[in-house]
Amino acid sequence: MGRERDVAPVPKQAPQQQVAQMVEQLLAVNPYNPEILSELENYVNEQVSSQTYSLDANLCLLRLYQFEPERMSSQIVARILVKALMAMPSPDFGLCLFLIPERVQMEEQFKTLIVLSHYLETGRFRQFWDEAAKSRHIVEVVPGFEQAIQDYAIHVLSLTYQKVPRSVLAEALNIEGLSLDKFLEQHVANNGWILEKGHAKGQLIVLPRNEFNHPELKKNSADAIPLDHVTRILPILG
Repeated sequence: MGRERDVAPVPKQAPQQQVAQMVEQLLAVNPYNPEILSELENYVNEQVSSQTYSLDANLCLLRLYQFEPERMSSQIVARILVKALMAMPSPDFGLCLFLIPERVQMEEQFKTLIVLSHYLETGRFRQFWDEAAKSRHIVEVVPGFEQAIQDYAIHVLSLTYQKVPRSVLAEALNIEGLSLDKFLEQHVANNGWILEKGHAKGQLIVLPRNEFNHPELKKNSADAIPLDHVTRILPILG
């Protein structure tokens, strides 16, 4: 008899990977099947607990709610919208909102999320954090919300400033004092930020160069809508 060959063990997938794979298979078979609605709702909760995100699955659930309005869960829809806010600057919030009936949007928690979205889109971070503080019961049920918005705020500032005043950064991030000092130390060490001291108007933070805060770096290419945005919008319009 020949020697038996050693078979390498198959690596186990993490639970969230298994759930994601199962949902992908369900969507591939028939994304309009109302029988998968409960699985998609469970997947939203899984995204919240595991701090993962699937816009495609969430859009599919919102479409199913359109066909099964009596089964719509306001709690699930709110979590989808909070996760979409956390994905900014991607246009996910608007894509999700497009699939939510106007009568549902008039509920207080959704009116609040729409206001928060408007503040973020217009860079009004002070107003955003003030409103978010009054709506903790909506946004803080989703772990990672504050950090995701801070990342977005940094993205916006990096498009605008070459050197950002400490006070402006503090307002945008909703951090001050020693917490801001620690935050700055981490970004100086890991992300190429530079601190300039001794200015009459306070400390300045030099942000990394990019084609927006240094236009001379911009490549000569025609402005275009990213292909991934187009491919997400077309199925919804259909």
